[in-house]
Amino acid sequence: MARRNKKYSGVDPAYLDRHRDSLRRIYRKSVLFNQQELAAIDEYCRRFKISSRSALIRQALMEHVMEGLEENHPTLF
Repeated sequence: MARRNKKYSGVDPAYLDRHRDSLRRIYRKSVLFNQQELAAIDEYCRRFKISSRSALIRQALMEHVMEGLEENHPTLF
């Protein structure tokens, strides 16, 4: 039985390249934390075995932003 090439799986490779490029993070923002905030983040990462603090902060921030946008979407009336 022949193996399928998982790399292309029926999707246009040019589309995959464009999609991958659109998700690339190129904009940088800086955030400053005080000692207690950083200690809380470090404790959370240690307790839940999170290796990437930036991914944790990014995910938490984007969840909060998206939730706020969903709650306050424009209405017609």
